[in-house]
Amino acid sequence: MSTPANSVGARVQHIRKRRGLTQQELAGSAGVSVSLVKKLEQGERADVRVETARKLAAALRVPTTRLLPHHSGDGETDEAGTSTEAAWEPVRRALAGQAPQPEEPPTAAGVRGALRDLAPALTSHRYAAVIATLAALIRDADALDGEPDVRAVHADILTTVGYLLTQTRQFGVAELTLQRAIDAAPDRLAAAAAADTLIWLHLRQGDLAAAGQMAARWADDSEPRLSRATVLELVLWGRFLLAITNAAVRDNRPGDAADALQLAEAAAARIGRDARRHDDSQCVFGPYTVACIRAETHALTGQPDKTLKIAEALPAAPYPELVSRLRHRLDVASACAQLRRYDQAIAAIAEVRARAPEWLAQQRYARDILAGIIEHRRTLTPDMRELAEAVALPL
Repeated sequence: MSTPANSVGARVQHIRKRRGLTQQELAGSAGVSVSLVKKLEQGERADVRVETARKLAAALRVPTTRLLPHHSGDGETDEAGTSTEAAWEPVRRALAGQAPQPEEPPTAAGVRGALRDLAPALTSHRYAAVIATLAALIRDADALDGEPDVRAVHADILTTVGYLLTQTRQFGVAELTLQRAIDAAPDRLAAAAAADTLIWLHLRQGDLAAAGQMAARWADDSEPRLSRATVLELVLWGRFLLAITNAAVRDNRPGDAADALQLAEAAAARIGRDARRHDDSQCVFGPYTVACIRAETHALTGQPDKTLKIAEALPAAPYPELVSRLRHRLDVASACAQLRRYDQAIAAIAEVRARAPEWLAQQRYARDILAGIIEHRRTLTPDMRELAEAVALPL
């Protein structure tokens, strides 16, 4: 079977030969199977996970985007299934301006109040419980005038919708919604939460170049003077620095990742605590969040002992329900699995499931961790089988 000239396999083969490595030597250095390298180079396998591409890129001493230059099929490009699309149809209709219009006009106070009322369900990641209300909020916010305070709440609603659509893998409509949120916002600070979420969407899809470039642009534009920066300015700037870190570490650019993380640590130290964009926001930044990202970089780069050392030193999590905290527990599970501490890995995933079952069901990361554990087990415990069903691990 021939290998397409611009495929991942062709790039791996070309760079491997330039480095003077055999397939066996590349596989050994990257920590992957020789079979994988052969299948890539022979065109029997078209794509790989970003994590695998990063390992190959590190062994070949090139950025990950050299192997995945445009859009990585390895990211979570699998769109939502038909049942999810059907459930979210009212929201998509509202975004298209097709929601039924009531006779009475909306008010800005009413829209804000309804958005606040959604906070408990959003905080506990109960997505199905918010769909009908979100559709009505989109419709009502679209009908309001364009005063700055109204535009701010409109942007918040669209950002919330874009975040949930991304979380449920409805990537195309999520990207359009987040772009609308940025356009609707009355200023850069109000738009930053939508930009932060859009960067995360690119990362989740494996589009490292788009994520890194957008994060760098927003970080440059929003950089405050540390001596007189507000907490909100530091939170938003810090989030973009962490996004640069996330993109760079996946792109096998450790220097850029370290520089961005160092700046983020300085911004976090200036705040002195973890703070949120507002009381109901998933947008959080501070020393605890930075430590979680540092632990994540170690998990991604094959240093699980360092991930667990950071996790063990952390105090009780502020805002334990936030996605960043749930993600950190999956990083702990990944580190435990890498060290073959499978019972501890399963316990960490079970902890996440107990706190946010609908969130966990959407996480391909959890699926991959479990798949790796199951591959190394002769028999499965009831907990393993139950978690495999919870994350829809294919049979």
